[in-house]
Amino acid sequence: MEKERKKKQDVRFRIANREALIGVALAVFNFIWWFAFAYGLGDRTPEDYSYVFGLPSWFFYSCVLGFIIMALLVIFVVKVWFVEVPFDEEEGERT
Repeated sequence: MEKERKKKQDVRFRIANREALIGVALAVFNFIWWFAFAYGLGDRTPEDYSYVFGLPSWFFYSCVLGFIIMALLVIFVVKVWFVEVPFDEEEGERT
């Protein structure tokens, strides 16, 4: 009985760890995206900036487009890779 309960808990912890790693990977991707566009395109003088929708291109790509892409990625990841895990114990396992 104890082995079965540990086995079930291990599955839930394994799922939680996998989903946490996916969340960390998304955060790292977001930072790399932001940093690359903000400092990659923003290292010129303001006179040399190109503009997208009236915003400097470095700001548009790092903040505006980055937010949209991250929102879509999070929605995709949650719908495809995340699974629902029950947090309560089953009644047969309670002692």
